[in-house]
Amino acid sequence: MPSDSPAGAGGLPQPRSEAGRAGLAALLRAPDRALIALDYDGTLAPIVSDPMAARPHPGAAAALRRLAPLAGTLAVVTGGRPAAEAVTLGGLDQIPGLIVLGSYGRQRWESGTLTAPPAPPGLATARRDLPAVLVAAGAPEGTWTEDKGDALAVHTRPAAEPERALDLLRAPLAELAARTGLAVQPGRMVIELRPPGGDKGVALKDLQSERSSVAVMYCGDDLGDGPAFEAVAELRARGVAGLAVCSGSAEVMALADLADLVVDGPEGVVALLDSLAAAMAAHA
Repeated sequence: MPSDSPAGAGGLPQPRSEAGRAGLAALLRAPDRALIALDYDGTLAPIVSDPMAARPHPGAAAALRRLAPLAGTLAVVTGGRPAAEAVTLGGLDQIPGLIVLGSYGRQRWESGTLTAPPAPPGLATARRDLPAVLVAAGAPEGTWTEDKGDALAVHTRPAAEPERALDLLRAPLAELAARTGLAVQPGRMVIELRPPGGDKGVALKDLQSERSSVAVMYCGDDLGDGPAFEAVAELRARGVAGLAVCSGSAEVMALADLADLVVDGPEGVVALLDSLAAAMAAHA
């Protein structure tokens, strides 16, 4: 999905909404009090069939390093991916001051220290019962499960008909989640069973409050990023300027409709970060 917004002065793409343009202006006006948060998979890193092969776009690390001394807070907020895993795969420990919130904000990595609550007891039951549930549902060849420690993911991308496989498994997985006290999180050719409660919107609002940020930018690509987009809107209603950016794809069109700005996948995200760092440095 290509960007829907032309570049303005300094190469920065212009948000299509008035609120988004105000958010971008606030980021540039007070970068040292800004919060810039990004999803990992599909935003910093292209989507790949093997999640453990998901590496950031080649220009992502350099762009983040340019932003790190300029932005008040720089964060990566992942969905089902554990924080430590994102740090390792992405080389994120090389970005000064970066905060990584993993597993929908349940885990936090900062300055080499990881904090995380224990997994809920229902997860062990779901882990035990999941194979039988998939067999009973007739999960097609190519369907595979990923154990994320405090979440379970069922992937259908390798299946011959991934969308059909996903539809086939929705109800059985929802029943398993309800029985074990877990939440269902749909994504790109994946359904996750995860601890209930937190989401990326809660994580973003908590981080904004902690850091007293006066402007927030969040960039994501998937259904799990919807709550973060909603959080940007809620923060704007409270007087915190905000910009919601969609890393566009042909798979999740609905998220683009909620965004102030759509860029062309991870490549477009990196270009945006580069332009933002240049503009922030010019305003300093």
